[in-house]
Amino acid sequence: MKPHATGIAILILKKISGQLTPSEETVLEEWKNASPANLREYEELLQLTIVKQELSHYRDAQAVGNQLRIPPQTGAGTSLSENANNTTSATNHRIHFLRRYWAAASLLLLLGLGAYFWFQNRNQKPAIISNNNNSPQNIMPGRDGAILTLADGRQVVLDSLGNGLISTESGTQVLLQDGQLSYDPAGSISGEAGFNTMSTPKGRQFSVKLPDGTTVWMNAASSIRYPTIFTGTERKVELSGEAYFEVAKNISMPFRVKMNNNAVVEVLGTSFNLNAYENEENINATLLEGSVKVVAELKNPPSERPVILRPGQQAQIPQGSQQSKPGIKIVNNADIDKVMAWKNRAFDFTDVSLKEVMKQLERWYDIEVVYESTVPKTELTGKMTRDVTLNELLKNLADLGVRCKLEGRTVVVLP
Repeated sequence: MKPHATGIAILILKKISGQLTPSEETVLEEWKNASPANLREYEELLQLTIVKQELSHYRDAQAVGNQLRIPPQTGAGTSLSENANNTTSATNHRIHFLRRYWAAASLLLLLGLGAYFWFQNRNQKPAIISNNNNSPQNIMPGRDGAILTLADGRQVVLDSLGNGLISTESGTQVLLQDGQLSYDPAGSISGEAGFNTMSTPKGRQFSVKLPDGTTVWMNAASSIRYPTIFTGTERKVELSGEAYFEVAKNISMPFRVKMNNNAVVEVLGTSFNLNAYENEENINATLLEGSVKVVAELKNPPSERPVILRPGQQAQIPQGSQQSKPGIKIVNNADIDKVMAWKNRAFDFTDVSLKEVMKQLERWYDIEVVYESTVPKTELTGKMTRDVTLNELLKNLADLGVRCKLEGRTVVVLP
C-alpha cells in the first residue's frame, strides 16, 4: 500500500528524533527510493536545520522568544533606518520568534513555507517577513557535517554517510551514529596509534567522542587533531577554531589542548569552551565546570606562569598582532550563555560589534563579507536562532539600520 503523506510526515519526524522502528525505517526507505522527487524531498527535509530547532517545540510545546535590537547610538556617522511602520526609531525594535504548534499532517506544508519572523515596535504592531525559497540567492543556514581525515590520508565526508563503521584505525573502530563520530577501542591494539583530524568547513558543525570518552562539539570552520587511541602519560589534541569539551576524568592522564601554537589548556575532567579562531585578536578559554590550567606560549613577552581558572572565568590570550600586549587576561563572571550560544544553535550579539557579527555570519553561512568603505560603528545586542536563512537575517538587520547587499555568496556592508 502506498504510504499516505501524513504517515510519511510522521516517519520523518520520528527519524529526526531517533524514534523510528526498523519496520518504519523500511517503509520510509521504500518511499524515499520510489522516485527522484521523493528522494529530493527527503534530503531537503533532513538538511533544513530548522526542523531540528522546531522539533523541540513539537515535543515540549514551549515557546521560543528571541530578541534582536540595536541600543541607542550617539555620535557622527551613526544612522538608523526607519522601522516597518515609520513611527518609532530602530532602537525600540524587536524581532520575536513566535511559537509554532506542529501537527504531523501539516509538517510538509510548514517546511515549504519556511521560517517566519515577527517584527514589532513599541506599540506591538507586527509585520511578517517571510523567507522566499525561490530566490536564487536564498542561502541556507549551516547544518551538521564534517570531513574526517584518516591516518593514511583518506578523507571521508561524514554528512554524506549513514550510521555504521567508517574505518578501523590501529585496532580502534571509527563509528558514525546519529550525527556523532565515535571511537571504540574494543579490539586489540595493532601498531602505533595514528592521528585523525576532524574538520568542520564553513556552514557545518559536528561532534566527536574521542577514544577516552571525551566529547567534543565543533563549531563551523574548526578542526581537531587527535590520536586514535591515547597512550602514555597524557591525552593531547590540537585545536583550531572553536569547540566545547566535556573531558572524561582520568587523574593519571591529563588532557591537554594545544591551540594555534599560542596556548595550552590542561584539565583532568571538566567542561570548557575554547575559541581559537586565527582571525580573532584573542584565544578565549571559558570554564563551565571543574578546573583548568592555561599556559600562554607568547613570543613577546615570553611564556608566563600558568593561570588556574575557576568555573565562570574566562582566560583571554592575545595572538597574532596582539601578542605584543600583556599576557593572559582573566575575565570574572564571563557571560556563559553568550559563549555557549553557538552550541545551542543561537546567535548572541550582546555587546558585539558589527564586525564581530559579520565574522560569525561568514562561518555559519559560508559566505564572504566585505565593506564598501569603513566598518560602520554599530553594535547589536540580543539573541536570535541560527536556524534561519541568511536572507531573512539580512532583511531584519536592514530594518535595524544595517545596510547590506547580497552578491552571490558575498555580503557587501554599506556605509
